[in-house]
Amino acid sequence: MLKTVSNIDVIAFLWFNQFQSSKLVRTYFKIISRTGDGHLYVALIITALITQSSDNFIWVKTLLLAFALELPCFLLLKAFFKRERPFNKLPSCLRAVQPSDEFSMPSGHTAAAFVMASLTAHFYPDLSLFAYSWASLIGLSRVVLGVHYPTDIAAGAILGLGCASIAQSLLL
Repeated sequence: MLKTVSNIDVIAFLWFNQFQSSKLVRTYFKIISRTGDGHLYVALIITALITQSSDNFIWVKTLLLAFALELPCFLLLKAFFKRERPFNKLPSCLRAVQPSDEFSMPSGHTAAAFVMASLTAHFYPDLSLFAYSWASLIGLSRVVLGVHYPTDIAAGAILGLGCASIAQSLLL
């Protein structure tokens, strides 16, 4: 069963990864991926705090707790799985970005994006479609750009959603 999942994972990875051979696609997904580097989160948090709205303050507090849960879990899972990046394992892989660490499972960009999307959707329901679409595009960008397998993205999404849910249950 695990072998079948692994084979499907590689096939799906290679199918998505081939699209970065187009400069336009590669540039688009590099931009999307960069929105998940953390700078946007900081800017949104500062903006929310400047408005001095009580709803925004609770959103920021919940986000910070969720990120405080997500980061150590992410680091522990990376150390536990020690899954090689696709560009180190698959000769036909195209890589367009340099990842910040050695291992691929789970995707930290995706985990953080789903923390942000989940809590944004909870506090600002009108932004739900945009938030989850953006988080999903960040995950997809990491596959297209050659640094994660699809299952790394799924694991990151589950981690982000789980940490957001725990933060909500503790604070709300």
